[in-house]
Amino acid sequence: MSLTLLAIFFVLAVLGVPLAVALGLSTLSVLWWFGLPISMITQTMATSINSFLLIAVPLFIMAGLIMERGGLSERIFDAAEALIGRFRGGLGQVNIASSFVFGGISGSSVADIASLGPITIRSMTSRGYPLPYSAALTLITATLATLVPPSILIIIAAAASGQSVGGALAGGLGPGILLALSLALYNYWVSRRRGYGKQVVFDPRRTARALMRALPSVGAPIIILTGMFSGIVTPTEAAGLAVVYTLLVAGLLHREIGWRDVLELAIQAGRTAGAVLLILMVASAATYIFTVDQLPRKASGLLDILGGSGFLVLIFMGVIFLIVGMLMDIVAAALMLIPVLMPAAVQAGVHPMHFLIFMSASLAVGLASPPVGTCLFATAYVSKLPIPTLIKAALPFYAINILVLILVAAFPQIVLWPMELLT
Repeated sequence: MSLTLLAIFFVLAVLGVPLAVALGLSTLSVLWWFGLPISMITQTMATSINSFLLIAVPLFIMAGLIMERGGLSERIFDAAEALIGRFRGGLGQVNIASSFVFGGISGSSVADIASLGPITIRSMTSRGYPLPYSAALTLITATLATLVPPSILIIIAAAASGQSVGGALAGGLGPGILLALSLALYNYWVSRRRGYGKQVVFDPRRTARALMRALPSVGAPIIILTGMFSGIVTPTEAAGLAVVYTLLVAGLLHREIGWRDVLELAIQAGRTAGAVLLILMVASAATYIFTVDQLPRKASGLLDILGGSGFLVLIFMGVIFLIVGMLMDIVAAALMLIPVLMPAAVQAGVHPMHFLIFMSASLAVGLASPPVGTCLFATAYVSKLPIPTLIKAALPFYAINILVLILVAAFPQIVLWPMELLT
């Protein structure tokens, strides 16, 4: 049954059928063909979406859109540039830092490219960085939003697997920080070796003005992170506070958005979240078939050949995650892979949170990779670079991503220490 479902799904996906529709049709076809109750698809879909935690998804998307339209993200970038733009490779470090901060508000890699991408690429090229390098760095730093709180992928994955959303978001911080530091070290080395970037004379007044302008914008990630990890609010309540706060700053303080903009942004956030949550609904029905077919137990049996080593199991699964992430939407991929591979990983001694974060980090690489990487196409669009040129420039960054994945697989505490510390 499981193989039939996957075969039908991939055929429909290759034909261009939207992923949620393809998954729903393949599930319905298998239920009918094998004589299983069709009513199960509606029951499981309704149950999967009936969660208070999932309200956080459209709210975080909405907060990111407000940041973009209201100029908050641009102010964060300007402040970071004023602080460290005078150092060799400084603007590249600004690119990394601003993506890390913005990812901590929107939870969306595509939103990061849409809002910060044009600003960072334009600023870097005007300061002497080659366009391919600027675009490639922007492409990879955008994937940080998939790891740092409040990652939409991690929220969905944790909710679907029955794990603590707060714990999973905290666990994503470790790999996110490790990836950001790795990119920063490489950017410094390359910029120093090749002479990238014109160093700017430090101006205390300009720096003070930029910091004052950005101070209200930085309040959003502070509210989100301190609220969630202190236990004062739930992730959903933190998302609601982020929307209210960014609306007040963008609308009343900066006066860059009006009521008509708010309605437009709410509709846009609803459409984006609706597509994500629809995938979650139909994936839950597919999970029912995997369970009936005992696919998790079969997967565990196949992984026994690795001798029960958690590290080897994760490396093997990482190859699967990378391939699948390159071929399909990562939310749909996560929801299909969790019920199949997570039980096998746990049986091999892998902590559930370690598995979830490693999977998210692996799938995030797919966002920046051909043939269907959403961030890859978004970056090519804003930079006006051909896809092959962008991929060639991004090769060293892909290698850094792979190295970080190996370290995360080998050292579970990269994930577990932040989780234990913050939750």
